[in-house]
This record gives sequence, structure tokens and C-alpha cells, in this order.
Amino acid sequence: MNSAPARHVLILGGTTEARRLAATLADDPALRVTSSLAGRVAEPRLPAGQVRIGGFGGPEGMARWLREQQVDALIDATHPFAGTISFHAARAAADVHVPLLALRRPGWVPLPGDHWHWADSLADAARLLPALGRRVFLTTGRTGLAAFAHLADQWFLVRSVDAPQPPAPPHMEVLLDRGPFTLEGEAELLRRHRIDVLVTKDSGATATAPKLTAAREAGLPVLLIRRPAAPEGVPVAPDPAAALEWLRATLGAPG
Repeated sequence: MNSAPARHVLILGGTTEARRLAATLADDPALRVTSSLAGRVAEPRLPAGQVRIGGFGGPEGMARWLREQQVDALIDATHPFAGTISFHAARAAADVHVPLLALRRPGWVPLPGDHWHWADSLADAARLLPALGRRVFLTTGRTGLAAFAHLADQWFLVRSVDAPQPPAPPHMEVLLDRGPFTLEGEAELLRRHRIDVLVTKDSGATATAPKLTAAREAGLPVLLIRRPAAPEGVPVAPDPAAALEWLRATLGAPG
């Protein structure tokens, strides 16, 4: 008696949620799991299952890959600020009629004592920043430094996984580190560098949330960058458990 072929699930992204989902699905012999990483981090944390690294060549290239690899379900678990890839995934999935789910962690919610200011983009954040502080803890990623490169009156502590490339602010110190971070560590970082404003993206990650608590306890303003628009009409799961429920309904995958 021939067994049914494994159903192929493609997970886009190397987020914590993507790795958790891949680890769960990789244990199921009825599924073939491939994770696709953009390749922007030099030494990414590799998920369980098969891994491909690099772009697809736009939505047409992704649609061709989905068809050639006989993908049965596509889960977009990229970072909330990845932006372009989510639209490519929506178009490619529609073109080849592959079910698509967006796995998106919820954004952060302010608590009593928070002093949050919102920006619509990195450029908008750079415009608002001079009125909020002079010693800046910047955690927007290494690729966004160009937006702040013209700010000569601010000093920046820039934290990223890999070393940033120019253009960059003239006065800065780079801290190469990767979460999760602790409240004690973040509070000490703010004190040691005499930070008076935190700039970050609304990523919603629990691994990097302690910096918000540290800023609240220190009474510091936080400049948050709003998430970019996401494709309309794509179902959204807030966590891997909900994504497993969607897969169970779509493919009969275990939860």
C-alpha cells in the first residue's frame, strides 16, 4: 500500500515564530517543510527542516518556485517590517492558487507610564528625533541608519546583529548583539550610555520588549515606527498555535 506524498509547506522568514512553527511541523512525516530566509544576516539561526537562502526574483520567481516545488501551503512569517516580500507572497500565492497565511505577532501596546511618540517611517522618525533627545538608543536595524545620517547633534548607540554599513550618523557607537535581552541588561545599557531617548520599530517581539520596560522605568521617551501596510485579504494568525490551526483546516496538519 503506497503512502500519500508529503504535503509541502513553505515558511517565509527567520523570525522566532517562523522557527517555532518549522520545528513543530518538521516532526510530522506527512509534511515536507522548507523555510526561506532572505540572507541579510551573516549567521542566521537556522530552522528545522529544509532551508533555502536568498530571494526568489520577485513575485513571478516566487510563483515559479511554488509551482516547481509543488508547495501546498505558504506561510508568510517574515518580520512585520519586511514589507515587499509580503506583497510578493500575496501575488505569487494568488497566481498559482496556493493557500496563504500571514503569521504576524501583535504590535506592542503602551502601558501606564509609557511616553510613546509615533513615526510613520524612518525618515519621519529622524525628523521628530531632535525634539526628543540627544543621546539615542537606536534599534531599528542596520539597514535603516541612512535616515539618521544627517543628524550631527545627536549621539547614537546603534544595536544590530551585524555591523551596519554607511551612510551612518557621524557620532555613534555600534553594539553587535542579538536578543533575547533582559530588563536588567537593558536598564544598565540605558544608564551606562546616559540614553535619553529610545528609537525602535513596532516589531512586537517579546525577546526585545525589555527595552520598552527599561525606558518606562527610567521615564524616557520612546519613538516608535509604525508597521508598513500589509496585503489586504490575507488571513492572519497572531502566533504559531493559530497558524497550526489554519494548517490543520487547510491540509489536515497536526496542531
